[in-house]
Amino acid sequence: MMNVIFIEAVSGTELLQMVSHDVAGILAAAQGESVTFPVGHFKYEFHNLDFYEEDGEIRQELVIYLNKI
Repeated sequence: MMNVIFIEAVSGTELLQMVSHDVAGILAAAQGESVTFPVGHFKYEFHNLDFYEEDGEIRQELVIYLNKI
């Protein structure tokens, strides 16, 4: 299980934060033609895998950056 965060690349605005067991599937889908949110349509730009410490545990999250189209 991993946190997945979608961010608008230009403004840094967080579009959605979720937890998923299928991170590879979400990343593959995000790299498709477009991703639609209530605030508009977006195109994949790049992603980062970030590691952080919380409650003494090392955790990871996938941050997916998108551009509005």
